[in-house]
Amino acid sequence: RGGSRVPLNELAVPNRLVGVRSVRRALQSGNLRKLFLAADARASLVEDLEKMAEEAGIKVEWADSMTILGRACAIGRGAAAAGIAIRKGP
Repeated sequence: RGGSRVPLNELAVPNRLVGVRSVRRALQSGNLRKLFLAADARASLVEDLEKMAEEAGIKVEWADSMTILGRACAIGRGAAAAGIAIRKGP
């Protein structure tokens, strides 16, 4: 079994958001370009984020696990959700 379902190297950017709260805030303010969710995260944490993103026309991609998503975000723990914010300015 190898790696993740999607190439998570997209998360190696300065406008990355990590965590359910940060991602939810960006979704609500219309400031999210792409959403990444962990397949093994509690459904209660990620279901509403997935629904909000789909309603807003934002692409949702899935990582195999919270550990893999956390590593892709360069943090030392798992992450249920991550995203890429819309860059503002030049």
